[in-house]
Amino acid sequence: MVVLHRMAASHSLFVSSLRFSNPKTRNSFVNPFLFLPSLPLKTFISISRRRSSLNKTRAYDKKHQTNREFSTPSAVATDLTETSIEAQENIQKENPVEKVVLPTNDSSEKLLRIRHTCAHVMAMAVQKLFPDAKVTIGPWIDNGFYYDFDMEPLTDKDLKRIKKEMASKTSIQFLSLIDRIISRNLPLVREEVARDEAQKRIITINEPYKMEILESIKEDPITIYHIGNEWWDLCAGPHVDSTGNINKKAVELESVAGAYWRGDEKKPMLQRIYGTAWETEEQLKAYLHFKEEAKRRDHRRIGQDLDLFSIQDEAGGGLVFWHPKGAVVRHIIEDLWKNVHIQHGYDLLYTPHVARADLWKISGHLDFYKENMYDQMEIEDELYQLRPMNCPYHILVYKRKLHSYRDFPIRVAELGTVYRYELSGSLHGLFRVRGFTQDDAHIFCLEDQIKDEIRGVLDLTEELLLRFGFDKYEVNLSTRPEKSVGSDDIWEKATAALKDALDCKGWDYQIDEGGGAFYGPKIDLKIEDALGRKWQCSTVDFNLPQRFDITYVDSNSEKKQPIMIHRAVLGSLERFFGVLIEHYAGDFPLWLSPIQARVLPVTDTQLEYCNEVVKRLKASNIRAEVCHGERLPKLIRNAEKQKIPLMAVVGPKEVETQSVTVRSRFAGELGTMTIDDFMSRIKSSIENRITDFAGN
Repeated sequence: MVVLHRMAASHSLFVSSLRFSNPKTRNSFVNPFLFLPSLPLKTFISISRRRSSLNKTRAYDKKHQTNREFSTPSAVATDLTETSIEAQENIQKENPVEKVVLPTNDSSEKLLRIRHTCAHVMAMAVQKLFPDAKVTIGPWIDNGFYYDFDMEPLTDKDLKRIKKEMASKTSIQFLSLIDRIISRNLPLVREEVARDEAQKRIITINEPYKMEILESIKEDPITIYHIGNEWWDLCAGPHVDSTGNINKKAVELESVAGAYWRGDEKKPMLQRIYGTAWETEEQLKAYLHFKEEAKRRDHRRIGQDLDLFSIQDEAGGGLVFWHPKGAVVRHIIEDLWKNVHIQHGYDLLYTPHVARADLWKISGHLDFYKENMYDQMEIEDELYQLRPMNCPYHILVYKRKLHSYRDFPIRVAELGTVYRYELSGSLHGLFRVRGFTQDDAHIFCLEDQIKDEIRGVLDLTEELLLRFGFDKYEVNLSTRPEKSVGSDDIWEKATAALKDALDCKGWDYQIDEGGGAFYGPKIDLKIEDALGRKWQCSTVDFNLPQRFDITYVDSNSEKKQPIMIHRAVLGSLERFFGVLIEHYAGDFPLWLSPIQARVLPVTDTQLEYCNEVVKRLKASNIRAEVCHGERLPKLIRNAEKQKIPLMAVVGPKEVETQSVTVRSRFAGELGTMTIDDFMSRIKSSIENRITDFAGN
């Protein structure tokens, strides 16, 4: 089921400094700021805020709404109060929590059939309106369906008109025809035909993409689905019995986008029309509400608005530029990652970005991963290649000297940048890129140490993700794929070891048959973004060391092969940052915020004092800046738009008393305090992640 909570998208300084404690029940997770379709009931995700935290925050906000004492001139105080009331009203509009339960394709076969049939109905409608349009593929997806068409490109005028219609009541022209098809209660008829018969029919209607699809189908006979006797498509199903089984009030066309055929930029650009379909009108309304919230949290938009990162066309798709503010967050993530790993007994590494192609032949990447690697470079008659993974480098570090059984376990970790070729059509913000930093680590150990080491990895993973507000995950144990290396015995032992560790940890998990890497089985921990998609975050797997002939000397002075465990906790830093942006809607916790405090002068007369305040804040490792040159209300609005947690307002009286008047972006005015008190409270909130900046 999908569980959505409508709640405040923003949080106060105090809520954003929450201390996330270990849950009472295993694998439970408080995710207060993200709307997520949940996993099956067994791995249900709670998106509710802790009731006690809510009560404390509400009580605190109420207290400060009635106690707004400022040392600034009355005109300034009035401006501040009005802005604060407006901010509070906006929060209160969002605060009511309404729980809406939605089915998923996995939980409701009826819904899956409805969506699949809607894709066909939409394609039928498009070809009635545009007879020259060629159909390609039209699957169901997580929240609806889409269909790709090869047709005359829409003009800017057409595109704006369709988008405008879809943004309100959707495309009336399309929907009215779709409604008529649904209302006619046309039967969906399944037919099996011979391959040559399917070819004849496709040639007759001149559908070249369908011919290409037919050639890729290996099984016979070929399955066709008809809508009445007016339209048909190559399809394996399933579908509803008739179009009348679809609730036309629960169908909506959402958007038009360009998509390359087969996701390859060298192939034709198609017109992709997205739609959503549900069992009831109420479900559609709930989904559309969720979609608006997801749009507000889109990390690509927030990243641009807050100047966190960019992807520059001049450099190429999928290559991320971290701007100063985004780089601050990255440094915080990296520093925390390093400290936790050192505490858990890891040694940190730095390794090259390229290697001789022979290394990737030995590792098996050229045999099993070549399509995801960049082309080779010839340098001084030798072939080099950008690394797609860090693993072989860590093995080379291990092999630099002979190891004894007494040395184990050996744990090494690296924040290493890797490069993987992804089709341009699959690139998506920070979630799917071509160059990214992976937090890889390898553990070399003895067979009797496997269980404890994997448990240690799971404990470290839980600890690190808790720091960022994630403490429940979808856990999958992925087994041997069709294309793989290594003996059956090694695979069986490795899979059993991972399963044993998960059972000891007490986590619920699902088996993903054939989902392992080519070199070993793995545990995947997935978190979801605001659009309900699951993104792999953490991985634990077994690399197979025999390809590199790594050894150690045992107690009998004989050479043996150690066990090699590979793991990544955050996965790609770029993707994890994207998830964080959407998780917090850009309202990062105080400790993670790029700018923690902005000092605002009432007039430029106070600018010198403001610069001195910022200097003292920075000396205490508080990220602060001065902003001036506008009227105070505009300075405050700008700070709120930039999601600055704290504002320190400075007027003539603050200069005289060597103080600041503090304003929280969500809690409003917090009163006047000395600079030392201000710094002390910020540092306490950051260090202890308490819920109350005022110390209550």
